[in-house]
Amino acid sequence: MQKKDKISAGFLIIGDEILSGRTNDQNLNFLAKNLTELGIILCEVRVVRDVENEIIDALLALQNKFDYVFTSGGIGPTHDDITSQAIANAFQEDLILNDDAQKILYQHYGKNNVNEAKLKMAYLPRSASLLDNPISSAPGFRIKNVFVMAGIPKIFQAMFEACKKELQFGKKIFTKEITITLTESIIASDFSNLQKEYPEVILGSYPFDNGTSLVFRSTNQILLEEAMQKMIAILKKINFDSITKIS
Repeated sequence: MQKKDKISAGFLIIGDEILSGRTNDQNLNFLAKNLTELGIILCEVRVVRDVENEIIDALLALQNKFDYVFTSGGIGPTHDDITSQAIANAFQEDLILNDDAQKILYQHYGKNNVNEAKLKMAYLPRSASLLDNPISSAPGFRIKNVFVMAGIPKIFQAMFEACKKELQFGKKIFTKEITITLTESIIASDFSNLQKEYPEVILGSYPFDNGTSLVFRSTNQILLEEAMQKMIAILKKINFDSITKIS
């Protein structure tokens, strides 16, 4: 299968605990890095409360914009775990007891130990397919282009491994970086003009205490190198000694 130039993704983080600051989200950084390695560009992230209509609105907005959507949180056994029901309602499907998910829970916990709360995790939208969870057994699932995963980082990461088997990979995204001693304001105009000249290269400027990091990203290695070399020439004209690192 020929890889597409650009495959896009959105990420929906669900949970009051994220917005209250009680829980420090770790899944965004993991997802962004791993999608980049697969040639998939994470374009947008939304964080919503455990409120059904807010989950539905955010999910559908992302689902209509991007090739893939990933969600985290809200698929556990407690009363505020409403993600599965919300997603079923978003796609106008019934939430049903999934036989395969039920069997997995029985095998993991023992049938007599699966109470009503645990069994709640086996209720999925009718057309959902399971995502393997080797850690706690409670499955994530896929429906259309949406991958629904747990919020606990180690389980999220395990479920993502299952997702990878179902994803179409994009062209490899190459990255170059120039570290300089100049502030952003000094190079802003030239950097902006360079971006207009090379629309296929994503340029980013990231300041730190003693300078600025200029990052170049593209699936086209030739244009990436051209853009970077032009920026190097510009920097040398401004201040020959301003470049501290090229990688």
